[in-house]
Amino acid sequence: MIIAPKAVLLAAGVFLIVLLIFRYVSVASIMAVMLFPSLAWQMHEYGGAPMALLCMGFASLSIIARHQQNIRRLLAGTETRFRSRRA
Repeated sequence: MIIAPKAVLLAAGVFLIVLLIFRYVSVASIMAVMLFPSLAWQMHEYGGAPMALLCMGFASLSIIARHQQNIRRLLAGTETRFRSRRA
């Protein structure tokens, strides 16, 4: 968040929009983290250091790899949807 605060806020917005549309936390997480390096690049929030942008990309790929089980459940149609509790 310190390096690219605007990109983080936009990625959080993407997360919320995708969550509201599809109701899958995993899909929202994957979309937000997938777009984060691109957002940081487009907003010039990587300090002009290509290595910082590369690290953001590697971190994003690592996070997506950690969602491997969620992706399998999504493809199988067994992933749980997010449900809000209303009073």
